[in-house]
Amino acid sequence: MNTHARKLRYFFFSQDFSDGLRITLAVLLPGILLGWLGHLAVGIEVALGALCVSITDSPGPVVHKRNGMLAAVVLLPVLALLTGLVQPHLWLLGLEIGVLSFVFTLFLVYGNRAASVGTAGLLLVILMMDRSLTLRELIEYVLQVTAGGIWYMLVSLLWYQIRPYRPAQQALGECIRAVSGFLRLKAEFYRTGTSLDDDYRRLMAQQVTVNEKQDAVRELLFKTRQMMKESTGTGRRLVLTFVDLVDLYEHITVTYYDYAALHARFEATGVLDAIAELVEQLAAELERIGFAIEANHGHTSRVDLAAGLEYLKARIDSLEDASQPGHTLVLKKILVNLRNLTQRVQDIQAYFDATVPAASGRELEFGRFVAHQSFGLGQLRDHLTLSSGIFRHAVRMMVACLAGFVIAKVLLPGHHSYWIIMTTTYMLKPAFSLTKQRNIHRVLGTLVGGGIGGLVLLLIHDRTVLVVLLGLFMLTSFSFTRSNYIVAVTFMTPFVLILFSFLGLGYLQVVEERMLDTVLGCLLAFAASYLLFPRWESDQLQDYMKAVLRANLHYLYTLQESLTGSPVAVVDYKLARKEVYVSSANLAAAFQRMMSEPRGKQHRPTEVHEFVVLNHILSSNVASITSGLLAGSSRVEQPGALLRLVRQSQQALHRSLRRLDPAEPETIPEPASGLPAPKRPEAAAPDPQLSEQLDFIQKISSDISKVTEEVLV
Repeated sequence: MNTHARKLRYFFFSQDFSDGLRITLAVLLPGILLGWLGHLAVGIEVALGALCVSITDSPGPVVHKRNGMLAAVVLLPVLALLTGLVQPHLWLLGLEIGVLSFVFTLFLVYGNRAASVGTAGLLLVILMMDRSLTLRELIEYVLQVTAGGIWYMLVSLLWYQIRPYRPAQQALGECIRAVSGFLRLKAEFYRTGTSLDDDYRRLMAQQVTVNEKQDAVRELLFKTRQMMKESTGTGRRLVLTFVDLVDLYEHITVTYYDYAALHARFEATGVLDAIAELVEQLAAELERIGFAIEANHGHTSRVDLAAGLEYLKARIDSLEDASQPGHTLVLKKILVNLRNLTQRVQDIQAYFDATVPAASGRELEFGRFVAHQSFGLGQLRDHLTLSSGIFRHAVRMMVACLAGFVIAKVLLPGHHSYWIIMTTTYMLKPAFSLTKQRNIHRVLGTLVGGGIGGLVLLLIHDRTVLVVLLGLFMLTSFSFTRSNYIVAVTFMTPFVLILFSFLGLGYLQVVEERMLDTVLGCLLAFAASYLLFPRWESDQLQDYMKAVLRANLHYLYTLQESLTGSPVAVVDYKLARKEVYVSSANLAAAFQRMMSEPRGKQHRPTEVHEFVVLNHILSSNVASITSGLLAGSSRVEQPGALLRLVRQSQQALHRSLRRLDPAEPETIPEPASGLPAPKRPEAAAPDPQLSEQLDFIQKISSDISKVTEEVLV
């Protein structure tokens, strides 16, 4: 199967397509049914209520989805009534839009789902700007919109009741495929003629994707009690498979070698390409497992990984040279790692086994791996300052919406002038780079979509065919909203044009007005993001760098505890590991966003990239040693010389942290384990290999300290 066909299969079994199908059916059915009964206008209002509530129905635990939709169902009628009453008074309407755009943007303090509730409310207010209704018509409108919101909520909850495990299966499958993509990129490090610098850039970008997918799965599994409590069945298999997947991902990340030296020594032999092919096979097998879970069907391995390992062993053995003992030692280490990786992939295949291990009693600890959102007023008060990025974004949103309101109502009043404000609210993002990208996609998508919609309406006049096309355009648009915004906008414009044609409006006028309003709205969003309290990623980089350094310091503490023979809880180690992954992914994402900003706003991109790569190498080596020590059955205290190397590494990172944040204490704080001091075990004999690894860690830590100095210049 070629790449395009495979991607098409993935799309139709994805969570994005499933959500798009649900939203399309819930929004389209009321309009079609009521339109068929002769009440098209009522059907459109009901569909509007469903559309607004659908904005809050983002992936996550069903309890959170239900609460978000309930909040929207309660908020929408209040806003509809308020807007209908102030609509005849222009200054009151402008005041409402200004205040609500500011307040609803501040909802970001409580997370993305709370912000989506505000977005749903603001969308309804904007769509009512040009609606002049009598009191009776207003009450009917409020009831119709509320009915649509309730209808959507019921459809969504019923959808979940019918298929309770599908969201988690889809999220886990996508996460496994993201990890397989990470593994596939690791294979590139062994390819003949590869560019290691480009490989690291792609690897860091994929790390961001893996982190996003892992967070999505954690939210679904560890915050859903049904999954956690099951002793048998699909729920526990999902939880256990995800735990194995995270361990597999760690094993992939810890396999670091001096790739430049490897290529210098072995590239001519062709053995590195053989390693790359075997890693590629493992990645392909992992990808097939992920798709099988995502599509909810069985899986049988079609590749003999054991044969691939034997072939690689024979290739390595053929390179043995009696005059150079240990010449192929690094290749043998790679072979051992690939054997371990193969075993871990086979462990994940146990998902398809009907038998599930009994509950281990550790399930309650999984809740420590997810953040728990609180909704106190104190959080809101803490952000009412210009030092808060959310507050600055709320001010930008308010000013941009008020400017759009003045243009729409005073300078360029039209039939659908609310499109200017609607575009502004959707295009303006907290970071300039995101706003810039969204604006480009919105303008291009609207232009292409306007051409498609105009051509469809020019050539097709059969209303039944137009309804079918309307549904297909909606389905495509809703399915790509999260993953590919330019595709979503390209298909959104034709379905809007078809909808307005059913209301009797000339499509050429609508196309012209939509394109003009889209460009104006994008210009407002871009100008606000660039000129008004701009948030450049270079200004935020130090915060992300500090988070990475703190996470790696904590990681080094776990290594120190392991080397002294002290007990380290597996969950505590995994929490430290997660902290490293998340902070590293956040820094890599910030670096990517900075690179899309104006060149004059980029700060030391080469040095920042080096900082990202060095910290990745550091955490990989720390994890390699610590995981090996924790896997041992006995606690052995290592010689003091090795502990001094760890201490020197900590001091180097702490110096870097102090340079970034002078408020940090001058001495390195010792971790509070909360455990009684253990009986000192007998010291082990010196391990040359361990000493070499720790010496490398100390060197990398020193390099990080030097790069930090260069970044701060």
